[in-house]
Amino acid sequence: MARDFQFMKLNSAFTLIELMITLLLVVILAGISYPTFIDSLYKSRRMEAKVTLMAFSNAMERFSTQNATYLGAGLSGDTGVASIFSATSPLGGGIAYYNLTISAATVTSYTLTASPIGLQENDKCGDLSLTDLGVKGISNSANGVVLNDCW
Repeated sequence: MARDFQFMKLNSAFTLIELMITLLLVVILAGISYPTFIDSLYKSRRMEAKVTLMAFSNAMERFSTQNATYLGAGLSGDTGVASIFSATSPLGGGIAYYNLTISAATVTSYTLTASPIGLQENDKCGDLSLTDLGVKGISNSANGVVLNDCW
């Protein structure tokens, strides 16, 4: 009986080769999943920026309705102009991943831009833009990136 117990004790342990194979599988899975995880982070932050640009566009339209012009609309923190919207995305606070700007504003038109900052700067899509006509655009993007990949 004692011999059987001793035999089971020796066979119940892992060998170094089994541990190395397991470690190798974990490293391979992590190497595959990490880039996908990072890409999904970029994508979710980009989605938040798109929603923020749409809300900013609505704020610009409200401003225009009240003032009959887009001129004078500004972002919070601007001096000398009305502050109608936040200057960063996400709106709820926390770490900012996009700076919002009014790229071009006239009496009858505007272009809003969300430029990535911090950790989001490595996103393939670069700057996102939205005009008063609802035209969406990208700039400073990686080679081969098309509008539909980002918007």
